[in-house]
Amino acid sequence: MRHLQLIAALFLAPALASCASTESSPAPSSADPAPERVEAVSLLGRPLAAPTFTPAELGPRLVDYAEALRAHDADPESEEAAIWLGRRAAYLGRYRHAVDVFTQGLEKHPQSYRLLRHRGHRWITLRQFDKAVADLALASHLAEDVWDEIEPDGQPNALNEPTSTVKSNIEYHLGLAHYLRGEFADARTAYERCMAVSTTDDMRVATAYWLWITLQRLGEPEAAAEVIAPFTAQTRVIENKAYHRLILLFKGEISPEDGQPLVAPGAGVTELESVTYAYGLGAWHLVNGRTDRATGVFSDIVSVETAWPAFGFIAAEAELARARRPKR
Repeated sequence: MRHLQLIAALFLAPALASCASTESSPAPSSADPAPERVEAVSLLGRPLAAPTFTPAELGPRLVDYAEALRAHDADPESEEAAIWLGRRAAYLGRYRHAVDVFTQGLEKHPQSYRLLRHRGHRWITLRQFDKAVADLALASHLAEDVWDEIEPDGQPNALNEPTSTVKSNIEYHLGLAHYLRGEFADARTAYERCMAVSTTDDMRVATAYWLWITLQRLGEPEAAAEVIAPFTAQTRVIENKAYHRLILLFKGEISPEDGQPLVAPGAGVTELESVTYAYGLGAWHLVNGRTDRATGVFSDIVSVETAWPAFGFIAAEAELARARRPKR
């Protein structure tokens, strides 16, 4: 009974209330959310409301959270139980709660690079990049001499094939945190380490995508071209189809119009894929000197407020916030 009461208090009542309208209705605006539903503040100063879900999406996530909570209550000293409880909270859009769970776990397991990896990820979601870098850099150091392992997916892909390892996820998110802070040299180092420990084309494609943009911004177009050279239209990806498509764009093998179906959600394209592709398109314009077109794309991205947890959305925010800073 305790588990059901806690779940209802944390998630069920507000989530179901938000799903009372039809699935085709737009999500509530985050311009003036109820205080208890604010998860973060954007880099542009906007409050960001906790994501909402349809009943069909919400049900399985609540079941998974309940199972994780029971496992954690049964063994509160378990590192694994803390990781999964935090991950399940994050899949419900309760990112601050997830960070609290990971933090409590780290109080018991201060050398846990796995807990640091997951908390670092969610610091990125919450726009706390300094904290993300601190956690992920420490995780990278702690994991340096340990055997790498496949990281199980909390939300499995269509083939139920995990595509990443613990080490590749640490370096990938560390690279992203540096990138979002505009620290491109440090991002390059992390992404190169990530590529070295990536074991699937999905992970290599995602890493190559961010590394290409990073190298372009460092003024190294030849090195950037080398990074994406191995990938072709035949490269097999399960999850990272938007990143794959963008690499083909970067190579000049397709035009922006060829990727147009990925720009708007619908017809099998998720909001995450749409935002991912859109940011890559904007970054491509940016590194090719089309600043005004890039800014237009970034502005379009941040107008889709329901997509705020996506990395492409956060990166678009970072670009716009950086452009607003006074020149020194």
